[in-house]
Order: sequence, then structure tokens, then C-alpha cells
Amino acid sequence: MQITFRQLRTFLALAERGSITAVAQALHVTQPTVSMQLKELSATVGMPLYEITGRRLQLTDAGHALAATAQAMLHEWEKFEQSMAAQRGLTAGRLRLAVVSTAKYFTPRLLGEFCRMHPEVEISLEVLNRDGVVRRLRDNIDDLYIMSKPPADIDAVAHALLPNPLVLIAPVDHARAGQRGIALDDLRQERFLLRERGSGTRMYTDAHFAAHGFVPRVRLEMGSNEALKQAVAGGLGLSIISRHALGPAAADQGLAELNVAGFPIHSQWYTVHLQGKRLSPLASAFMHYLARFTAQA
Repeated sequence: MQITFRQLRTFLALAERGSITAVAQALHVTQPTVSMQLKELSATVGMPLYEITGRRLQLTDAGHALAATAQAMLHEWEKFEQSMAAQRGLTAGRLRLAVVSTAKYFTPRLLGEFCRMHPEVEISLEVLNRDGVVRRLRDNIDDLYIMSKPPADIDAVAHALLPNPLVLIAPVDHARAGQRGIALDDLRQERFLLRERGSGTRMYTDAHFAAHGFVPRVRLEMGSNEALKQAVAGGLGLSIISRHALGPAAADQGLAELNVAGFPIHSQWYTVHLQGKRLSPLASAFMHYLARFTAQA
């Protein structure tokens, strides 16, 4: 079969993004160009690789097999390129990361320093909810993953990165703002706004409440820390978020961190990859950098 890396990269983009329009936008080419490459690829394989039912594009069994093969091939080629660069005394190439949405508050700072040390590095950063990151981890799409609750049903290696304290917040003018030693039971009549089920923050929150026999009166569930902060500042209720998401100037956002017994909830950020995965030279360099960062934090 005469298949080019360009065709494989185009097909992988289709597998990840689910539409020819999205692929064209991501690769900065025209839709006819994408369609032509995919048509040539299907003809070379000799089987249809995807089908469109209604407005939904789905990979065929052959398409899923090709996507997995292409992913492995391109990963190996990128490792080869990085290995050759390392032998020339360079740290170059592309580092692929997928992080849960709350990690976006500190990951860019980590990457900024790393890129200053290695200016030839390209970064591919996906920011998703936890389910999206776990899905990419399961499919081994990226080099590394950052999350606070590594999945128990995947054989993966987790390296502690940073503490992730979860704090209880209220509107800045809340009656209990500024009080000390508040008991969790004192908040039984309060309304709570919580992260969506399945998020790491929600898992830690639910476990903490269950351990203390506390049943919150949940008014809203949201998938965005920014939306939660706006809702709390607007007086809709209390919430629990990462201190990284709260930031250093809570009062300027109309928020107050309540001093409640048992808070903050102690959780941890982890760098995760599949067990047995051979890290690329660039991913290994990034892991060494994170280890030094963690030791200094």
C-alpha cells in the first residue's frame, strides 16, 4: 500500500474531530482537499473507512483499525525524530498533553518555563472534562495526561505533581464570611452548586460529604468552574472548587472562602500515562522537568 503520513494525519484528525469541516479548519486546508485525501486513502485500503448517517460521521471497523494503526505509527515516527534530535544535542519535537479543565489554571505556567528551556518544542494541549481525558488516556492518544483522579479501571502510572486543595466558597457578603470554625452541619440549609458528576472535584466532594454524613441541597450542577464562580457571586448558593480555580483574589471576584471544619479537602494533581508506555525523549524530558518543579514546590 502506498500511504503517506499526510493522509494518515488527515485521517487521525477525522477520527478525533468527527467532521470533514473540522479537519479542514484544524489543518488549514480546503474541504475538497481533505475529501480527496480521504477518498484516496479509502481506495488504497480497499474498504470504506467511514460512513455518514444523517449528519453524523462514524468510522467503520476498518476505519477504527486504521486509526489505531496510524496513531501507533505516527507516535513511533515522532519518537524517532525526537531521538535523532536528542543525539544532535537538541530537545525538539511535539509534546502532546491532555489535561482536565481545572488544570488549565496552572498548566500554561508549567509549559511556559519548559518552552523557555527548550525553544524548539511544539505543544499540543487538549483541555477537556475528566471523561474526555480518560477516553484519550484509554486510547493512548497523547504523551501525558494531567488530572486529579486517575481512573481505577485503567492500568496506568500516576506521578504526584501538585497539591489540589478543594475549598468551600460563598458570596463575599455571605453571613458566615469571615467566621472561623464553621461546622459542616451548620450549612445543611444552604443551597449548593456543584461540579458535574464524573469530574474529579465532584468525586472528592461526594466522598467527603458521605464520610461526614452530610447530604447537600443541590440547586445546580455545572461543568465549568467559571460558571460556578459567577453563580456563587450572584448569590445562588455555595460551591466547592479547586483553590487553583479560585485564584489569589477571591474578594475581587465577589467570593469568599469559608472557614469550615474539614476543609480544604485534600486532593492531588497527577501526571498520568499508560502502564508500559515508552515515553518519547521529549515526554521524558518534560517528566524530569516536572520532577524538579515538584521538588521545589
